[in-house]
Amino acid sequence: MSDTLKTRVGRIIAGSVNALLDHIEDQQPEAMMSQSLRDLDALLDDVRHELGKISANLHLARQQHARLNQQHQTLAEHIEHALAEGRDDLAQAAIARQMDIEAQLPVMDTSLAELHASEQTHVGYVAALQGKKRELADTLQAYQLSRRQAATPAGASTAPGIEHRLEQVSRGFENVYQRQTGLSLNHAQASLQQDSQLQALDKLVREQQIAERLARIKAGKA
Repeated sequence: MSDTLKTRVGRIIAGSVNALLDHIEDQQPEAMMSQSLRDLDALLDDVRHELGKISANLHLARQQHARLNQQHQTLAEHIEHALAEGRDDLAQAAIARQMDIEAQLPVMDTSLAELHASEQTHVGYVAALQGKKRELADTLQAYQLSRRQAATPAGASTAPGIEHRLEQVSRGFENVYQRQTGLSLNHAQASLQQDSQLQALDKLVREQQIAERLARIKAGKA
């Protein structure tokens, strides 16, 4: 995330809704809070856009990493075949390529770690901004209700209960989220959990591959 985007997120998350209300009592509170919600929506879109780019880059990097590892393994098999055929020249060429791959892999490992960390940071920012949006929307609804109740004569009917209004806000937020992402909130949470599980599986498979390679090397030296 760029410093500018990170600063915007930090400012929104650190901002106090109650402090905002205290400063707009004599102005146009509903208009200002509605604008704050629109600003928050715009920031959410920017963060989601950045998250999408990072996730795409991470996916491509993982594919490239897998290809290099597979190529390294294939070259090892080719080296054995070349040596069996007495073609040391071909074996040397394959070994040279293996060495190039081995030089690239640590750099790619670092890049993957950085992309993964950045992806998790952005996921956290999206969740934090969504929570802030719900907080701001709830406060706006409560503020509007309190003003209507204060202006309602004794004995007159009041606006719908706050629980009902907050339920409407929550439903509206879920509808907007679904239109923007194509996913329900429950599905999004399930997707994040699935991504985490798949990443854990990737790590498990890689650790197993390392252990198998070590075992093969040891067996070759025995």
